[in-house]
Amino acid sequence: MPLRFRSRVSRVAVAGLVGMVGVVALLGFSAAQPVSSQTDASPGQPGTPYLDMPSLAPIGVRADRYLPIPKEDAAPPIDPAKGYRTQKLGRDLYMVTDNGYQSMFMVYETGVVVIDAPLGYSAHIRQAIAEVTDRPITHVIYSHAHTDHIGGVNDLGGHPVIIAQEETKRLLEKAKDPRRPLPTVTFKDSYSLKVGSQRLDLTYPGSPHEPGNIFIYAPEQKVLMVVDMVFPGWMPWRRFALAKDVPGYFDQVAYIDTLPWETLVGGHVNRVGTHADVRRQLEFMNDIKAAAAAALKSTPPGEEMAAEDKANAWAVYDNYIDRVVVKCMNAVTPKWQSRLGGYDAFIWDQCYAMEQSIRID
Repeated sequence: MPLRFRSRVSRVAVAGLVGMVGVVALLGFSAAQPVSSQTDASPGQPGTPYLDMPSLAPIGVRADRYLPIPKEDAAPPIDPAKGYRTQKLGRDLYMVTDNGYQSMFMVYETGVVVIDAPLGYSAHIRQAIAEVTDRPITHVIYSHAHTDHIGGVNDLGGHPVIIAQEETKRLLEKAKDPRRPLPTVTFKDSYSLKVGSQRLDLTYPGSPHEPGNIFIYAPEQKVLMVVDMVFPGWMPWRRFALAKDVPGYFDQVAYIDTLPWETLVGGHVNRVGTHADVRRQLEFMNDIKAAAAAALKSTPPGEEMAAEDKANAWAVYDNYIDRVVVKCMNAVTPKWQSRLGGYDAFIWDQCYAMEQSIRID
């Protein structure tokens, strides 16, 4: 039997509404609206698919095969014996990656500064450094508080100075996670780390992704590291990388494009980025925003529902959101499914996040 896609996001969004009556009134639901044919499925079980249901597998439905990655987004493979690769980004500045996560290290006259220690390959970061220098790790910079990016810092050894924005320290104090030692130096708006002849400028423009998520800029090398905001050549992680503030996420990606860097390290995927990558992501984001807005305006609430479900305001709301997302999917998929790596993995999430943000934010 074909699967009917049911919304996950709607269960979260309803917390912002005052009650069932308010939901029905908000959606303009009328009992006179048409109802599609129903199957004999048991209540709560998959039933008739929505009209014009996209062919890409929805959340919770297994895809036996995913769309191929665009050839232009291919990157050098990882040596399985090493588990990482190193890429030089400028004078004594290097990226370390497993083609899923990214960190950096900068060598100066008497030591090394490490930026982030992702769990997946943190045990190999010292090995990567040893391929370049025998100098000790003296400083560690946290991009933000998330465990997946800094949870391997203890693997670096020693007792480095740990630098982070003050919101990151606040979150780590609350987390009490021994894998993420508290920073020893914090700042509010900006901080310049000058070590030997090298410099890193740290700024906090506010973060829609996570409080404390900073910009790390190497001015000589013209390299900018901003984690979990831009995914060069790839679909952003689900729900716009779990953005706490979707409109702010849009604004900050646009802001990144205005800055004078030449190489972008985004913390994820298999390669560094360019301004063209940022603009491609912005184009996709604006397309999905336009598609979701149009779908919200053109989708009548209450269609494709059994008559006995119409008194269930949550069901009306769930059905409405699902059909808005179906329209959003159908609008953006022809243009983008072959242009972004991993498109089919998270496009449902993006349409859900976008329509929720347009309605609520």
